[in-house]
Amino acid sequence: PIGRDGKLAKPRQLHNTHWGLVCPAETPEGQACGLVKNLSLMCYVSVGSPSDPIIEFMINRGMEVVEEYEPMRFPNATKVFVNGTWCGVHQDPKHLVDQLVTTRRKGFISDEVSLVRDIRDREFKVFSDAGRVMRPVFTVEQNDDSESGVEKGAMLLTKDMVNRLDKERNKEYDEKDRLVWKDLTERGAVEYLDAEEEETAMICMTPEDLELYRLQKAGHVLPQEDPGDDPNKRLKTKHNPTTHTYTHCEIHPSMILGICASIIPFPDHNQ
Repeated sequence: PIGRDGKLAKPRQLHNTHWGLVCPAETPEGQACGLVKNLSLMCYVSVGSPSDPIIEFMINRGMEVVEEYEPMRFPNATKVFVNGTWCGVHQDPKHLVDQLVTTRRKGFISDEVSLVRDIRDREFKVFSDAGRVMRPVFTVEQNDDSESGVEKGAMLLTKDMVNRLDKERNKEYDEKDRLVWKDLTERGAVEYLDAEEEETAMICMTPEDLELYRLQKAGHVLPQEDPGDDPNKRLKTKHNPTTHTYTHCEIHPSMILGICASIIPFPDHNQ
């Protein structure tokens, strides 16, 4: 912990990785400014889950245990770390990561397990420990021939799921038709990301932007809109067809705020 009488400004300032995890507005004035932080609205702190089943899963899918690893034979193998401990190496990390992500989205491993692949350093890090701050985001389908029946580049959350959630909220559901938040994470429609995994994700701001991007990727010519129509238009980035595919989509940009900042009316206006 940093003493409150420190003269350094850096630890008190907001950092990019705080997005969606720490409220940018809710902090005391004076000595503790920026050192005492508050969680954002949808932020969640992991409680931890056992890592042994994940290690076993990876060994069964071609991970070579670190004790048996011969560096001269496989100099370009990707190192696999579980909760900071080097467990082994793998020859085909992309396939391993895809399998683990699919397993997590189907609910076979805990939804708070974090999977981080660092391509440049040839490392794959898995975290299942407690005390990591995470936040939920909508997942975007990455494959053409998916089991979900959703086309590539579209959100896994469907209109039917939203309607069923609404029925559950209004207590109008049949027991077989019931859908709650936990079902969304188990079906892979919503995924929890921590700050480290978020660096490997490409997150779209709104579902509308995602739809525009998908149409552009499919080769449709988008009409040029007048910035005067939408006050936020000039703040949005231009659609770049060379942008890498989006992997996730924000639930709502206002979720970066904490409880106290969220009750301020029109916090994005200054008059």
